[in-house]
Amino acid sequence: MQITSILRRAAQVNPTGIATIFKDRQRSWPQTLERVQRLAGALQKLGMKPGDRVALLSLNSDRFIEYYFAVPWGGGAMMPMNIRWSPAECAYALNDAGAGILLVDDAFAKAAPAISAEVKGLKTIVFCGDGPTPEGMVNYEEILAAADPVPDAGRAGDDLVGIFYTGGTTGFPKGVMLSHANFFVGGISNAQELALSDGTVYLHAAPMFHIADLLWFAAITFVAGTHVVIPMFTPEATLEAVQAHRPSHLLLVPVMLQMVMASPKFAEFDTSSLELIAYGASPITEASLKRAFDLFPGVHFIQAFGQTELSPVATFLGTDYHTFEGPKAGKLRSCGRATRIVEIRIVDEQDNEVPRGTVGHITVKGPVTMLGYWQKEKATAETLKNGWVYTGDAGYMDEEGFIFLMDRLKDMIISGGENVYSAEVENAIGQHPAVATSAVIGIPSEQWGEQVHAIVILKPGAEVSEQELKDHCHRLIAGFKCPRSVEFRTAPFPLSGANKVLKTELRKPFWEGQSRQIS
Repeated sequence: MQITSILRRAAQVNPTGIATIFKDRQRSWPQTLERVQRLAGALQKLGMKPGDRVALLSLNSDRFIEYYFAVPWGGGAMMPMNIRWSPAECAYALNDAGAGILLVDDAFAKAAPAISAEVKGLKTIVFCGDGPTPEGMVNYEEILAAADPVPDAGRAGDDLVGIFYTGGTTGFPKGVMLSHANFFVGGISNAQELALSDGTVYLHAAPMFHIADLLWFAAITFVAGTHVVIPMFTPEATLEAVQAHRPSHLLLVPVMLQMVMASPKFAEFDTSSLELIAYGASPITEASLKRAFDLFPGVHFIQAFGQTELSPVATFLGTDYHTFEGPKAGKLRSCGRATRIVEIRIVDEQDNEVPRGTVGHITVKGPVTMLGYWQKEKATAETLKNGWVYTGDAGYMDEEGFIFLMDRLKDMIISGGENVYSAEVENAIGQHPAVATSAVIGIPSEQWGEQVHAIVILKPGAEVSEQELKDHCHRLIAGFKCPRSVEFRTAPFPLSGANKVLKTELRKPFWEGQSRQIS
């Protein structure tokens, strides 16, 4: 089981088929295969050895797909980086993973020198954009052209294929280690669950660094389909690409879907090619789904639930259950049932499986479970037990196996499909000299599902405005992690017997009347 093998097959079975479309570039599967072989050779020339981490900080492009296959082809481990991170977060991840090579495009070329100055082991920066190559960097196309195609390094199975950073409960990101087998088996499963057929055309509108979009890399390649790529999501760019390239499949996290539907230009575009829209990373309101059904008549919808630690899918809610009428109505409040390759148990604090309908900790086991967290044995032991991933989500399973989310056991917020750990935000807020302490919680948001809300206690006599505190956070952490609202208090926070802040009490006024305590 190696993800590089599916690229060889795609070139073999669809030799005249289009593999990638990006701006004015269009390449076949055999052309893509050769470029991957050359890029793998170029990276080896730059010093990439088996297991070495090669990072990428880039908007969406066809070269992102080449990178995805070329790094493991040459024996390395990919490391796509969150484009919304601050320079400090980028430097932390690069140092933590020990990355020696970094690829950047036009959007991040100016930030690269400042980032690399903070990263001891970074030896080479490859410019993979379309503009002039900045001083001190090597050009992607030039090193690719100068390299010979190299044979597949042969890494497979449980060999590390990549490190994918997610939020950290201690205030620092954690690197999730995924294997060739994770992506290979997950790709087969996702291709089946998403009803992909030979030659499926998929539009990469969601950010490619995100595991939700990465799952499509293998799935589409399994069916030798076509990857249509736009640099970044905007409602109009997405609609233009749908009309121009006629994709059949599309992933939109709920906030993206809402923005597309709200576009004043929506009616100007032909979206009739779409057969399936997948959504996930955060739930969607029934009102938004009803509007989607009206605006996309005949399009099937499917919801996925999971996390990076699961490569990333644990459940799917199929198209048959996207209905408000009949015997299958009512399942829309769930996140679906276990995929065909995983088991799900709901357990209590003693790890005993609870009866159906009883709320407990959602745990998942299968060939998509992570290898562990990079250089974090304690965190790995807490999350991965006897092959089971403890998701940090609380919920229940009904008699038909549908999973209903109720609360989040991890101190985490999901805003617009991005994970935000409260500790990361509290760590940033705490660096302001006026702040004595803070508690960060997720509160309901019609637009984002949840929004980051900070409750702050200042030092005696200190003053700081809400905007000043927001600006301070923006200098330290990614924008999506920064508080969208700040509340100042003078009374101490409610504490547990162990002197921990009772965030459940802080959250109660905001979530009153809600059927569950997360969005």
